[in-house]
Amino acid sequence: MNSNIFIVDDDASSRDTLESILYNQGYALHFAENGQQALQKMETLRPDLIILDVMMPGMDGFEVCRHIRATAELAEIPIILLTALDDHASRLKGIEAGADDFLSKPIERQELRARVHTITRLNRYRIMLDQRESLREMAQHLVNAQEEERLRISRELHDELGQSLTAHLIGLRLLSSDLPLPITSVRERLNKLSVDTIETLNRMRLLAQDLRPPIIDTLDLASALRSYCQEFGRRSRMPIQFEAEPIPSISDTYAITFYRFLQESLTNIIRHAHASQAWVELTVDDNNLLLIVQDNGQGIDPSVSNSKGIGIQGLKERLTVVGGKLTIRSIPERGTIITACLPIEKTEAK
Repeated sequence: MNSNIFIVDDDASSRDTLESILYNQGYALHFAENGQQALQKMETLRPDLIILDVMMPGMDGFEVCRHIRATAELAEIPIILLTALDDHASRLKGIEAGADDFLSKPIERQELRARVHTITRLNRYRIMLDQRESLREMAQHLVNAQEEERLRISRELHDELGQSLTAHLIGLRLLSSDLPLPITSVRERLNKLSVDTIETLNRMRLLAQDLRPPIIDTLDLASALRSYCQEFGRRSRMPIQFEAEPIPSISDTYAITFYRFLQESLTNIIRHAHASQAWVELTVDDNNLLLIVQDNGQGIDPSVSNSKGIGIQGLKERLTVVGGKLTIRSIPERGTIITACLPIEKTEAK
């Protein structure tokens, strides 16, 4: 996309000179003959760069520059002042008015092209960074919305479906107790239904906890991670050693990210690593929060380390959304160390 350059100069020959210098350089050029006309045109035009002559009748370049800097929609646009004044006081006045750069008349062609190229390139880079930050914020909002939806479903499973199944189980037990003792086959069938109901209820509760573990909302992060490691180790029969050092207060987004990272990492170990033990550490290092998960399994084959099938890509994407990164170190037959790193300075207190 071509950069829009707005040239403001009362002298027609000067405008022609600037046009000839910048012609065919990949820019869209726009012109104004005085300061008032320039401000009117910029109500609709949002240029990437303004080249502004200082010596103009009525409203000089310094005043135009001050008006631009005082207008919120235009305040960040780079401005080059063109002046025949080469004294220190004039340049100081231009800086105070908000100019970004200066060029003295008569204009040297290569110098102008170099200055314009540098400023427009930097401006495009700033826009790219703004867009990237905007996308990151949108992705983070999406993650938050997903967690809120999981919380809603979890509550419905636990409160509504859970209560219904519990009432169903009580009804089965009451019915069983009311039956005459000789009806053995019916009683056995009712007992089987009761057992199936208990299993369904337990599975439903585990599903609700996985969707939005209530422990995240009731305990600090270290305690929540420790509790998950203990429960996961009990279910998987794999010993998990957990260690944590004091960390600063973090946002709910960070807590959820670390918790999901731990869930996925331990699940991957059980599914793919064939490990007999795992270690989990929550620590702080160089203004970063680190959650390190290590196992003594078979390691990760480098040729499939980016495979979505083992969840690595999903972990990377979840961390990237909140400005973090994932690192993996793996040695065949000796295990894997996978680390989630989040910058402390981007956290927000709860």
